Amino acid sequence: MTAHDWFIEHRMDYATGTLERDEGATFEAHLDKCEECRREVSQIEQDLRWLPMGLPPAVPHPGLKRRIAQDVFGERAPSFRRWLLPSALAASVLLALGGWWAGQRKLALLESEMTALRIRSAALADTLSVMRGAARILQASLQVGDQRGGLVIFADESTHRWNVVVHGLPPAPAGTRYQFWFICADGMVRGSAIPGGGSLPTMFTTGMPPRGGAVLGAALTMEPMDADSGPPRGKTLVHLML
Repeated sequence: MTAHDWFIEHRMDYATGTLERDEGATFEAHLDKCEECRREVSQIEQDLRWLPMGLPPAVPHPGLKRRIAQDVFGERAPSFRRWLLPSALAASVLLALGGWWAGQRKLALLESEMTALRIRSAALADTLSVMRGAARILQASLQVGDQRGGLVIFADESTHRWNVVVHGLPPAPAGTRYQFWFICADGMVRGSAIPGGGSLPTMFTTGMPPRGGAVLGAALTMEPMDADSGPPRGKTLVHLML
């Protein structure tokens, strides 16, 4: 759980004024810096605007249970007290509605998280399947300035898919980016853009390009930032033939 998840889970509590004083102050300070939470809290307040949430909670007077019992069993009571039972029932309905709404919001958040986990798990399973089925492993070293790295390709010849790992790339110079290419029989075909500068290697799974003819190899270049089509225009860092 991230620090922001606490604020996501307590948006309803803040909107309905049920947070402790210190928690409310913490949430209030967070709203000044978080546009997403301001928007969501505003939406909750709008959805619940018809509920009388603005009134402070009333502490029941002593003897409330006895008076409610008198009303239930038909005993006479002063007319000004007969509103107590309907009010208690209305308060229960409001609390139930508030709980239902909070539950729905949390359920939607959990469903979104589960969808993201399923997508990530499927991607990992796909990556592992290619690595297990890889009949060929190709690798080449690269150097950018004083920093050395490398390119590794796990090629699954049965599914014609690759796992590509690039490591050791420093941040690209200003105005440039790293670009992966397929070397095809009919020329160079653009693949994925590669981020640089991270502490962890970049890994992605790719199928063969739909055009360009047979794939003969792969390349990694440093391209101008505005070069998003056409053949390579920048410096070649890796040229690897199958």
